[in-house]
Amino acid sequence: MSAGLVEVRATCQVRSNNNAPPSRHLVHQLSDIAMQTPAALNAAFASGNAHAVLAESLSVAGAKRVLDIGCGAGALAGALAAKGFSVTGIDPNETAVANARKALPELSFEVSGAESLPFEDDGFDAAVFLNSLHHVPMDAMARALREARRVVKPEGTVLIVEPLAEGSQFEVMRPVEDETEVREAAARAIADAVREETFRLRGNVVFEEKREYPSARSVIDHLIAVDPRRSEKAERMAEEVERLFALHAETHGETRRLTQPLRIYWLG
Repeated sequence: MSAGLVEVRATCQVRSNNNAPPSRHLVHQLSDIAMQTPAALNAAFASGNAHAVLAESLSVAGAKRVLDIGCGAGALAGALAAKGFSVTGIDPNETAVANARKALPELSFEVSGAESLPFEDDGFDAAVFLNSLHHVPMDAMARALREARRVVKPEGTVLIVEPLAEGSQFEVMRPVEDETEVREAAARAIADAVREETFRLRGNVVFEEKREYPSARSVIDHLIAVDPRRSEKAERMAEEVERLFALHAETHGETRRLTQPLRIYWLG
């Protein structure tokens, strides 16, 4: 393992197998990744910015044409396009796709579920899931991963960023939706795909994303924006969310900060 890889592991505090039960049989090594710019990737991990982590990871992989699976309103797609990537986004939410098309008319967005992608085989250099695999129905996660493998070139890369069921962000959102089960199901689906040799695991790293909110109300609004189906329960549980926000959020200047540990998987 190169010195650069050791530096990345130390900076990002890769978790031991004992801290990740759903994927304990995955190999936590980065030795298969040819990182030519480890300093830039280290900086991305240290920033806690998932968009920056994915952009640097795609650069390391030499990807040009990228599929954003579960693109929402296009935030990641826009960030990657600004870095020079050719990005196509898909999402099952028609409203989210309409918003993405309006905000980024120069990019291509399609309404589609991850488990049935409307693209030909081997059409992309890479595919990314950013906090989206656990939103796929549990019985369709394996199909979604196989579809990602199908549309990416054989030598290409699939990057998956998934939130862990821990951290202050998770605790504050838990009264609205406890995602423990679906997050663990996503980790198992990835582990199964590696074991079944749909993918080869190149590495995985845990890093912490810091999310800033001016108030508990803004957390509630964010949760509803991500999934409008949460709206009724979010409003009903608003008082409990406010209590947990006051308990867990760290003061950061004029805002409050919540932490969400994320795991990125490099699959090939």
